[in-house]
Amino acid sequence: QVQPVESGGGLVQAGGSLTLSCAASGRTFSTFSMGWFRQAPGLERDFVAGISWLGSTLYADSVKGRFTISRDTAKNTVYLQMNSLKPEDTAVYYCAAGDRVYGSSSKLYDYWGQGTQVTVSS
Repeated sequence: QVQPVESGGGLVQAGGSLTLSCAASGRTFSTFSMGWFRQAPGLERDFVAGISWLGSTLYADSVKGRFTISRDTAKNTVYLQMNSLKPEDTAVYYCAAGDRVYGSSSKLYDYWGQGTQVTVSS
C-alpha cells in the first residue's frame, strides 16, 4: 500500500511561484509512476504532469513551460514546481501513484492523496 501525502499549497499572487511536495507513506515510490492532477470547483479532475519511475515526464499543454515535475528517490518525494502562476491554476492539486505505465489518464493511478489547495489571486 502506498499513501501519497501532499503539502505546499497556499495563496499566491498571479505571476508568482509555488512548489508542491508529495511524500510517500508506506512503500517506496521509487518504482511507481507519479502524477499530479487538479480539480477546480464544478470541474472534472484534470491531468497536470506525470513522471515515470525512470524520470520521463509529461505535461498538460496548459502548464507546459511553467510547471516542472521532479522526483527525489532518496527522499521518496515528488515535487511540482509551479512558476508564472495564473488565476486559472486555482484548484485542489492531487498527487497520485501507480505501478503501470505513466500517462495522463487518472485510471493509470491507483493511490491518491487528499489534495492541497492552490489559490492564485489576480
